Amino acid sequence: MKWTFHFFSGLAVAVIYFIVFSLFFDTPIEYELKKSTARIEREYRALEQRYTMLQEILENVSERDRSVYKILFEADPATQAEEDRQRGIAFRTRLDGMTNKELGNYFDEHLGLLYQRVSNYDAMTERLHKRVAEDLGRALATPAIQPVDNRQLKLLTASFGERVHPFFKTMSQHNGVDYSVPTGSAVFATADGTVQSLQTRGQTSGLSLTIDHGNGYQTVYSHLDKVTVEPGRRVSRGDIIAFSGNSGLSFAPHLHYEVHYRGTPVDPINYFFMELGMAEQQRLLEISRLGMQSFD
Repeated sequence: MKWTFHFFSGLAVAVIYFIVFSLFFDTPIEYELKKSTARIEREYRALEQRYTMLQEILENVSERDRSVYKILFEADPATQAEEDRQRGIAFRTRLDGMTNKELGNYFDEHLGLLYQRVSNYDAMTERLHKRVAEDLGRALATPAIQPVDNRQLKLLTASFGERVHPFFKTMSQHNGVDYSVPTGSAVFATADGTVQSLQTRGQTSGLSLTIDHGNGYQTVYSHLDKVTVEPGRRVSRGDIIAFSGNSGLSFAPHLHYEVHYRGTPVDPINYFFMELGMAEQQRLLEISRLGMQSFD
């Protein structure tokens, strides 16, 4: 009886000890399981962070891709929703079945490639922006409007080419166009540029202004009454640079306007394209050809 009591007492103590030990201490197996679980959780969080980073980079690359697409093709690319759907399907298909280690290697490998692609897009975008800026600069520096307000197309009285000289009554080369405008009419710069020179009234062209546009083009405005800019001054297309007059060897108040390309006079009527459509330009040319005599 006594032996039985001691046996059950010892068994009860052993059970209590086991229960207490289990509550406060892990068995080797439990310890390994918890350690493995913690490691998996850390790897999962690291992979989750990498995935988030990749998503941000992909979104950034996609946005740059769309911007480059618009610049190159002047059209809108596929919608963001469609791109996301296609990318998500391909991405999930690629990742299915990969172990944590394979996923880590995959992210490490492609993260560098994505950074390189972003760098390439940055360089391409910079080159495109530079090219657009250069093209815009050339466009602004190309004569493209009339030098006076001639919306009714009735003021241009003599065109470019062989014309009768008003004083000598002989045929001579007329290197510009003449606008019959009253003295004091505003004269506009026809493109961005720098005032190159100012000729005095002692010349046959009278008070005359030359603008250098820096891309092979120069424009000349002659027989002026007053000039509002000085040599070296930067002007923009549409700025008032002078007022018309009757100075120099001039038959009547008018503006004589010339366009030179690489030192050679060219027909100014071909350089009104920002202001006139094809039909208006043809109409202006027909009107100007009716006047066989120039004003200077």
